[in-house]
Amino acid sequence: MDYLFINARVLTPFAFRDAAVLVRGGRIEEIAGHIEPAENTRVIDAGGRLLVPGYVDLHVHGGGGRSVMEGTSEAICAMARAHALRGTTSILPTTLSMPLPAMIRAGRAVTEAMAEEHPYTILGVHQEGPCLSPAQGGAQSTDALLVPARADLTALIEDCPALRMMGVAPELDGAMALGRRLNERGIVASAAHTDADYDTMARAVMNGFSDVTHLYSGCSSVVRRNAFRVAGVVEAGLEMSALTVQVIADGCHLPLPLLRLIYRCKGADRMYAVTDGLEFSAAEQKEGALYTQLNGQPCLYEDGVMKLPDRHAFAGSVATMSRLVRTLVRAGIPLADAVRMATDTPAQRIGARGKGRIAAGSDADILLLDDSLHVTLVMAGGEILTEQAEEKDVL
Repeated sequence: MDYLFINARVLTPFAFRDAAVLVRGGRIEEIAGHIEPAENTRVIDAGGRLLVPGYVDLHVHGGGGRSVMEGTSEAICAMARAHALRGTTSILPTTLSMPLPAMIRAGRAVTEAMAEEHPYTILGVHQEGPCLSPAQGGAQSTDALLVPARADLTALIEDCPALRMMGVAPELDGAMALGRRLNERGIVASAAHTDADYDTMARAVMNGFSDVTHLYSGCSSVVRRNAFRVAGVVEAGLEMSALTVQVIADGCHLPLPLLRLIYRCKGADRMYAVTDGLEFSAAEQKEGALYTQLNGQPCLYEDGVMKLPDRHAFAGSVATMSRLVRTLVRAGIPLADAVRMATDTPAQRIGARGKGRIAAGSDADILLLDDSLHVTLVMAGGEILTEQAEEKDVL
């Protein structure tokens, strides 16, 4: 079926304007001030609501009660659908650091899920680890962490053609060679869970690294050494134009002033939102309940976020991308840029063609948002998944 959206405020591609949007054959065919509906076309009157691209999440571990680390295509598709129903129509399923056989199995499951027919999009594989720093391990399973120079990563890289991004701590022995290896294959090498200093990050950029995983979370910052201040990963991410940065803008991981600071340093084209969502995202949670991730890490749901049981650090997010966009706007970031950081910028980061823009020829991944920026309609691949307004969240 063809669809014609009328009376919409359309983001095309980085500014809003009043327009009609015609969808045909799963793609956006035309955007114009007025379009006459053809026969057998369903007309959707947006009533002045915002029409934006489907959200794109490059760092998400699970959703709807399912996890990437289950290692089955059925689990991958279930988590993707759970997020799609809430507006994230394209995801890059992301592993946890676990023993290599589990990570390899998860990567294969993602590849299998990509080959199945569904309206939402599974973009590929994001391997977070296993070469991460124990000093910045966070909720990762530290006994599964490896050093690149002493690990055979062939099955994670060369044997996984769907690999699009890998998180690596660049200070580890062999990490620079790994960065070059990833870059040569067109895979984004992201500095992740890292205790590197600024100079190490500068060398990492020269060796293929081009991204920072969830800035401020699992990242070193400025420290004193013999009275001298030494900059870290955070400062490198903010200052180096060669680096894009991920932000968990759930209103918990980063306070609003830090979101504004990152935006002023990076802009909407070098900063993008990620949920870092666990299997508990895009699902109901019970306040104060204790859960266990598949990597064996217990976590506590409290205040709209997952915490380690002793509450000294966060264990991961339960947010959807929709909540992240609202948080970015609450931080004072212009709406068009907030949406861009959840759509076009992540799509461009991994070269996902046809994603992240309302433009002729793009995939028909479309959302309608109400005045409070909650999703009221989701279209993925030209198919309407839901026309039911999303539930209000805790923040």
